[in-house]
Amino acid sequence: MAGTSTGGILTACCLLPGPDGRPKFKAAEIVELYFKHGEEIFKRSIFHKVKTVGGLLDERYPDKGLRKVLKKYMGDVRLADLLKTGLFTAYDIERRKAHFFSSRSAVDKGHDFFLRDVAWSTSAAPTYFEVARIKDGLNRDYALIDGGVFAGNPTLCAYAEARKIFRKPDSDRAVTAEDMIVLSLGTGTAKENYPYHLARDWGMAQWVRPLIDIMMSGVAETVDYQVRQIYDAVGRKSQYLRVNAPLPSDVNHQMDDAGKENMEALRRQGEAVAEKFDAELQDLAERLVSVDCCDMLA
Repeated sequence: MAGTSTGGILTACCLLPGPDGRPKFKAAEIVELYFKHGEEIFKRSIFHKVKTVGGLLDERYPDKGLRKVLKKYMGDVRLADLLKTGLFTAYDIERRKAHFFSSRSAVDKGHDFFLRDVAWSTSAAPTYFEVARIKDGLNRDYALIDGGVFAGNPTLCAYAEARKIFRKPDSDRAVTAEDMIVLSLGTGTAKENYPYHLARDWGMAQWVRPLIDIMMSGVAETVDYQVRQIYDAVGRKSQYLRVNAPLPSDVNHQMDDAGKENMEALRRQGEAVAEKFDAELQDLAERLVSVDCCDMLA
């Protein structure tokens, strides 16, 4: 499983080991994390609002709430402890390169981290939260921000990681698209239009937010396009499923709106999207648990 930002938090919770060696949380329990603690994560005092001029001069929210919730759910579990291979994205602003947290690599202390720090790093969205400062198993420092700045859709990262991990049965060759089934889950699309008559006269100040929005959604769409081409080329369209849909008008797509009304609207939208893709998801699930599929990736 691979995840970026909020998807990284969900992935981490899905792969958390429980005392019986099974997943610690059911999917419904993971969703409740947002309903129970969303307002705590996006909480700021009047003093913080004034000090930061509403987020213009510093991060919009202190990271205390986010870190407290991650600690509560993940405790001292480390990346190496995950039930299955997990991949998480972040960006290292000091080393100026993409950083990939892989549980497969975490057997080496230099690549192992507290899982709560992994989740914090992948979701440290610029302007919303300050840069995450974490340490690996060798006590080395990293300054990381949300992986969404370069991998809002980590499907292709997961595809590449799977090719590195798995081998074809009775062969030393890496698996290819024909051997893999991929499920890609989006968080909904909310595309704001930028009319030509307004944008043609924009300068640096006006372009900042639209440019970030366009770049992040464009990267996600490009990954979907690339993966589709890979599966189309080998005649296995049905082995790749992207689940995503436009957000309805009653949903505020701003990530920090954790109010009860908006959260319920998001829940309804999630249920509607699941219903829309029910047949495809059922087919995919049956393929994943089939004997042939399990043998293929053993």
